[in-house]
Amino acid sequence: MEYLDFELPIKELEEQLAKCEVLGKESDVDVSAASAQIQQKLEETKINIYQNLTAWQRVQLSRHPNRPYTMDYVKALCGDTFLELFGDRGVKDDKAMIGGLGKIGDQSFMIIGQQKGFNTKTRQYRNFGMANPEGYRKALRLMRMAEKFGIPVITLVDTPGAYPGLEAEERGQGEAIARNIYEMFRIQVPIITIIIGEGASGGALGIGVGDKVYMLENTWYSVISPESCSSILWRSWEHKERAAEALKLTAFDMKKNGLIDEIIPEPLGGAHYDREQTFETVKDYILNTYAELKQIPMDKLKAERIDKYCKMGVFNE
Repeated sequence: MEYLDFELPIKELEEQLAKCEVLGKESDVDVSAASAQIQQKLEETKINIYQNLTAWQRVQLSRHPNRPYTMDYVKALCGDTFLELFGDRGVKDDKAMIGGLGKIGDQSFMIIGQQKGFNTKTRQYRNFGMANPEGYRKALRLMRMAEKFGIPVITLVDTPGAYPGLEAEERGQGEAIARNIYEMFRIQVPIITIIIGEGASGGALGIGVGDKVYMLENTWYSVISPESCSSILWRSWEHKERAAEALKLTAFDMKKNGLIDEIIPEPLGGAHYDREQTFETVKDYILNTYAELKQIPMDKLKAERIDKYCKMGVFNE
């Protein structure tokens, strides 16, 4: 297990507990009382840390290297039923954007999401989860395919942003994202969106329009990352913690401002502490939400989807 800087007190207590247990096994000393005391202190420390996280600490948790990525959710939710589909039928297949058909329970879904890598080689292969225009065009192609066959859509958002390279701009990055946003309002099947990690800028919005939008507890969703915001406002990344607070990017801020529908709880410490529990929770939300959405006539569902986004924001005329 890798520990973040604010988790070091937990690491120290876990190491003490492990040493205590080893001592008890290798000698005749009764360490049960000491172990119980350390265990109690450990639980209290975890609760104190994880129930009082700052915005920047939640950003750090959303990027934790042990945190499950899109394909982890796909494998856990769909098992062997997932069939990945490739290509935008125009340029190439974007490895940062994955999509395909899979069954959750007895229901088929079109599942689309950004995929990050878990080591240097796979991060380069997946372009760090930053999709090019062909990735968003692939996503739209799959959504239209789902619409054709009446299959509901699930999008899993986890990206530090759309790829900002020159070649991406030359191939129409802005247009591809804008086209996806426009078309997702018109797709005639239910759309469920879940932010499972980072939700940055237009890279997230390109697959982020949904009838229901959920965020896992330790994720973030914003127009810009804290580091980039800090570099613009203060010409340095040193103020990223201050930027994270100012951006109001946590799930709790987003729910308070009416920009998402609900927060999906995570195990104490984050999704990576108990992956199976996280997968089961997400599965329950997906199936319960689809059971609700499928009862709504499609014309009404589309109208409610559009109205939901039109009501976002506060302004004076």
